[in-house]
Amino acid sequence: MLSSLDKSVRQYMLVTFNYWNFTLTDGALRMLVVLYFYDLGYSTLEIASLFLFYEFFGVVTNLIGGWLGARMGLNRTMNIGLALQIVALTMLAVPSAWLAIPWVMAAQAISGIAKDLNKMSAKSAIKTLVPEDKQGALYHWVAILTGSKNTLKGVGFFLGGLLLTLVGFKLAVLMMAAVLLTVLIGSLVWLESDLGKAKSKPKFTQIFSKSGPVNTLSAARLFLFGARDVWFVIALPIYLGTVFGWDHLLVGGFIAIWVMAYGIVQGLAPKLTGKAKGQVPDGRAVIIWAISLTLVTAVVAYLVQIGWQPEVVIVIGLMIFGAFFAINSSLHSYLIVSYAKGDGVSLDVGFYYMANALGRLIGTVLSGWVFQVGGIVPCLWVSFSFLLAASLISIKLPRLKSLQVTQ
Repeated sequence: MLSSLDKSVRQYMLVTFNYWNFTLTDGALRMLVVLYFYDLGYSTLEIASLFLFYEFFGVVTNLIGGWLGARMGLNRTMNIGLALQIVALTMLAVPSAWLAIPWVMAAQAISGIAKDLNKMSAKSAIKTLVPEDKQGALYHWVAILTGSKNTLKGVGFFLGGLLLTLVGFKLAVLMMAAVLLTVLIGSLVWLESDLGKAKSKPKFTQIFSKSGPVNTLSAARLFLFGARDVWFVIALPIYLGTVFGWDHLLVGGFIAIWVMAYGIVQGLAPKLTGKAKGQVPDGRAVIIWAISLTLVTAVVAYLVQIGWQPEVVIVIGLMIFGAFFAINSSLHSYLIVSYAKGDGVSLDVGFYYMANALGRLIGTVLSGWVFQVGGIVPCLWVSFSFLLAASLISIKLPRLKSLQVTQ
């Protein structure tokens, strides 16, 4: 039955299958590390430090990975990502006495490299599989891939907690490594060898984008994801546990549900932003949705600051924030693939996701530091200022006069 499908559809399905399996293990591993090391007596800030190399090497990987993808082909960068994740998982399947912070940080660094190689490869591959004049289809496919990824990452959070409860940490990481090994073998056999390879070998100096729209969108992306992570990554889980008295499983479950809902909204973004009316988004749509998210964050920050029903405001506000953020993220994900040049697409996509990773890194560091100094309210106002910056930067994005969807 699969053989009767168009070749590009089969390749898209394989890329998506690889990405889905990787995403499940990535979400599960994050939850496994958080819960397991919490049980070992690590403080929340110590646990957060385990992820700093994960984010830092994401910056480096996206910058260099796009160049590697253009030279080697996206099949190789995707398969290297799968292989590195298997290495990272097996590194953690050692006796607990070996799991010192430097060892775990090294494993997380490898996992961060793996994750961003895999994501860059998957996002770039779509550009090569969709004809240039099918912008509506491109938006739809990017939204499905991005939305499903975040939904599955939430499922991965649940999976990590479930595996830790049922089989323990060591067996859990070994089981995930075995699954990815099976996926890697299938990818080596069926993924096209020339997928995404540039016709001319790009020079290393070409890792920095020369496209104005790509640079502008990348700058906006940095502030967008910094705004999310400055209160979501460290500050929020600690705040829910220490101020509201939520237990660890409730905190993890709530965040997992949030991530899954966020992914669902991402998948629906084309319908919410005008595709049903025969339109695809441009810079104007990015500005509108960025300003909307900025206003939502300002309201949440103000209500928490004055102490008006903070638990209700945080929970409901986070859900509203997540919905608006998901649409912003989906718009960005479509536009970067649309802006990227067709030959060596991974160069532009890699540069863009480098900015994404840098924003996450800045947000993670600020989340721990600002929360420790001033609590959740300053984190929210920093988030607001980042979103305001993203909105102002987005003014420079190009706008199209006539936007008709080609299916």
